[in-house]
Amino acid sequence: MPRRSASWFGAHGRAGMTARSWVKNQGYSEEVFDGRPVIGIGTTWSELAPCNAHQQRIAEAVKRGVWQAGGFPLEFPNMALGETLMRPTTMLYRNLLAMQAEETIRANPLDGVVLLSGCDKTTPGLLMAASSVDLPTAMLTGGPMLNGKYRGTDIGSGTAVWQAEADLVAGRITQDECYFIEGCMSRSNGHCMTMGTASTMACIVEALGMQLPYAASWPAVDARRYAAAQQTGQRIVEMVEEDLKPSDVLTRDAFRNAIRANAAIGGSTNAVVHLIAIAKRVGVELTVDDFDTDTRDVPTLVNLQPSGKFLMEDFCYAGGLPAVLKELGDLVERSAITVNGRSMGENIADAEVHNREVITPFDEPFQAVGTGTAVLRGSLAPGGAVIKQSAASARLLKHCGPAMVFEDVDEYYAVCKDDDLDVDENTVLVVRNAGPKGYPGMPEVANVPVPKKLQDRGFDDIVRISDGRMSGTAYGTVILHVTPEAAAGGPLAFVRTGDLISIDVPNRRLDLEIPDEELERRRAEWQEPDNPHPRGYQRLYHDHVLQASEGADLDFLVGKTGSYVPRDGH
Repeated sequence: MPRRSASWFGAHGRAGMTARSWVKNQGYSEEVFDGRPVIGIGTTWSELAPCNAHQQRIAEAVKRGVWQAGGFPLEFPNMALGETLMRPTTMLYRNLLAMQAEETIRANPLDGVVLLSGCDKTTPGLLMAASSVDLPTAMLTGGPMLNGKYRGTDIGSGTAVWQAEADLVAGRITQDECYFIEGCMSRSNGHCMTMGTASTMACIVEALGMQLPYAASWPAVDARRYAAAQQTGQRIVEMVEEDLKPSDVLTRDAFRNAIRANAAIGGSTNAVVHLIAIAKRVGVELTVDDFDTDTRDVPTLVNLQPSGKFLMEDFCYAGGLPAVLKELGDLVERSAITVNGRSMGENIADAEVHNREVITPFDEPFQAVGTGTAVLRGSLAPGGAVIKQSAASARLLKHCGPAMVFEDVDEYYAVCKDDDLDVDENTVLVVRNAGPKGYPGMPEVANVPVPKKLQDRGFDDIVRISDGRMSGTAYGTVILHVTPEAAAGGPLAFVRTGDLISIDVPNRRLDLEIPDEELERRRAEWQEPDNPHPRGYQRLYHDHVLQASEGADLDFLVGKTGSYVPRDGH
């Protein structure tokens, strides 16, 4: 069967001459058009995406592997989503990256692709694109930074920011000390070295079988990261020969492995939204409830910030994700196929744990069974809400208190340092209009800081509830992704300051304690806000984005179209 790229490079007449001739202007000789697999290397490199700024070197290593295996590598750019710099939020643009990458892959003479990601949304965005095109695909994440070092201790990216912010507000450190901490925290190329969303999604891609074993945890500057890139380049050529596609790898068993891996590593709640979106692209049935039911028997094994002590460099040296999956035993679907052509069981068979402080035994876990992501439902969240139990305070997992409601995060920040703010340790902070439609883009603003008044009294955590997200590097008793969101007419829109809200995480409940008739009266008074965006992508996003429980993809992007092959050279 002729390769897909042959419809371009093997064509006769004007179409074939055009395709070959303009590629030759880069100095390629005739033999690259001999029918060998053409491999696209899709990067998200940009100096505006600092986590991904080393991808050019990784791409060169991938190319080396493609050449070695007899393929023809061609690098192409994708939209870079730099979590730390883009506003209002990279989540707004995850779907745009997915759409752009999908169309780029489909429109060009590629037989297979290697996708290079790193910062939070680049990984799911690219995997969503690959799932919709369904050409042979391997992913390679960019790797974490080296451990941060500050005054003889390890500090973690993101997590150290939240800690320093609280210390600054409380007067424990100065602004100059904050500046110094910044440089100590980020001392090499790579993404966050805490178990934030970037590290979580790197592990998720490996658990799904879409990345080579151990590739999630090699530090960005480790030589083995570049060896893994070369091996990925070699392997993608073989995958084209085997016609091994995302639809072959991304099965229900693969998603079950990813969900359980996320629980075991203490991973980010953002994985919930991203995995549902990927599953919908590839046609696998996955719901928010699966993240609760599939993890009831899974303990948290990995002792990493923000839930624990260590960082990704330590995780790498302790054995990485294969060691964690092996420790899970029969909870891993071992027959699931992976991009290296072997089953997950084969990949983890020889894995070993080298540091039991970092990767704890299943029988003596870092945190007990049932401390992963919990899905709450009730009158305040009929479509579900999530909480990262491993990062929450045990004393607040069952709680009832009066709401203090803020229409948006800016309204909260305007008063959170006021000494006369009418809050106490029982208050439930509600920050709404931070969901997919409401912000727009569902930003990581839900983990608002504890009011200064309470910090001064020694309280470092209170319950916070939002239809937004929080960074995977954050911590605290924060209930996220409340669905439906306020801007879509969910019950969160009807909460008023002083209403009692009850949280019962063990029983998976989140309820607004007002009579049903009062809730319905408020619902009848509510008016849906107009689309505030007059034009462009933000207007399109607002009109078509799905709710968090459905992956927050655009409704018209769900599913797959497959790959395009031109007819008669056109």
